[in-house]
Amino acid sequence: MDLLSDAEAAANLVTEAGEVTLVSHIDADGICSEAILSVALERQGIPVRPVFVRQLEPMTMKTIPKDRSFKVFTDLGSGQQNLLAEHGLSEEEVLILDHHVSQPAGKSYREVNALNYGHGKLAASGVAYLVARAIDPKNTDLAKLAVVGNVGDMMARTDLGLIGPSREIAEDGIRHGSVEVVKKDLNCFGISTRPVHLCLAYSDDPFVPGITSNPNGALQFLQRLGVTLKHPSGRWLVWEEIPVEEKRRVISALAQQLLSNGRSPDRLLAEAYLFPKEPERTPLRNASEFATVLNACGRWAKPTVGARICRGDRGIAFREAERMLTHHRGMIRDLLQFILEKGVTEISHLQHIHVGDRFPDTIIGIGAGMALSKLNRRKPILIMAEMSDDPLITKVSMRTNEEMVQTGTDLQQAIVDATAEVGGSGGGHRIAAGAYIPRELEERFIHCVNRRLESQNARPGKDDR
Repeated sequence: MDLLSDAEAAANLVTEAGEVTLVSHIDADGICSEAILSVALERQGIPVRPVFVRQLEPMTMKTIPKDRSFKVFTDLGSGQQNLLAEHGLSEEEVLILDHHVSQPAGKSYREVNALNYGHGKLAASGVAYLVARAIDPKNTDLAKLAVVGNVGDMMARTDLGLIGPSREIAEDGIRHGSVEVVKKDLNCFGISTRPVHLCLAYSDDPFVPGITSNPNGALQFLQRLGVTLKHPSGRWLVWEEIPVEEKRRVISALAQQLLSNGRSPDRLLAEAYLFPKEPERTPLRNASEFATVLNACGRWAKPTVGARICRGDRGIAFREAERMLTHHRGMIRDLLQFILEKGVTEISHLQHIHVGDRFPDTIIGIGAGMALSKLNRRKPILIMAEMSDDPLITKVSMRTNEEMVQTGTDLQQAIVDATAEVGGSGGGHRIAAGAYIPRELEERFIHCVNRRLESQNARPGKDDR
């Protein structure tokens, strides 16, 4: 069976169900997965009950009802099949739609997992979309949400654009008219909402000396180029609003800046995924910023608000999400400042810090990614935080960058191997991964990860900061 055939088989399973419990993750990919399937099933008249969880573990398994509903797990489940079996779920009542490493248990649960078909750049929302499209071809209007989920889960990052099935899904969105692809745009976060100089300064892929993490340097750089930075009304322009000729001038100058500092400009341009039906200058205008809104909802325990936005709520839900996004960004700024002021501990192949209970464990991964651009970029960063609802467990988040991934760093494998030694659970991607480990084994875990990184092909340095 191939991916599309198995998606069709999955579509038959869920449409035959009298009712569905949909268990999904709280990040952008999980929220989009839930919204895609919920909408597709409700259009068929099938009742759906959503259940969002941070992870599948014994405590959260209690939220999954033991009733007659068909249980669909999206963006989780593949690596926790033992928990499904322990919860008493039969093979006939479970379907898993995922893209994480599968760890089968004693039961053969039905599963459509992108990795099992060799698709490492297709997130769970993409799998959910293929099932929704198999339910009814008219569901191509949901391709937009799959694009958001794929981009939010970094499926476009390594290759500077979506590839394989995820790119084909974007093509569905283009044909529907809800997605617009800009093939060679600036590889930068915030093209729809941030003033151009901040857009440049707060993006670090690629790292541009004198501009990355330097808003004043970025502003002076643009001023020297004579770029129009403000509207006649006085407000700052965003990248989307800059004239094409001026964009070309900026991109050319950035390439020269990279080359003059001995850096490659290969990652300067990427595909951008815009949504023309969304208002300009809003965070729902493009896939990466839309995903950030959903992540803010999930990380502040309001994934259902994100799900309502996915369904088209641009009123109460969107206003609530905007407030959460503002709070989210403020907390991340505080976390970043804390990391930089306290400082990290560097060992041979990684740098690490423990933030205790000062910040929610749901945001430490984002803080790690932001801090890395200001620390030693040649070593992955590992951040730990206490779990407020379980003092015996520590949350771990790790981040690296594309340069390190290209030299062999694989955080997902390092995390999985290390958790196998100390207990707990972990997973993720080569560039970003996380784990839940026993609190008493934190130091051992750090050194397990360090050994795994040492055994990989990366060649960490000390001076490239």
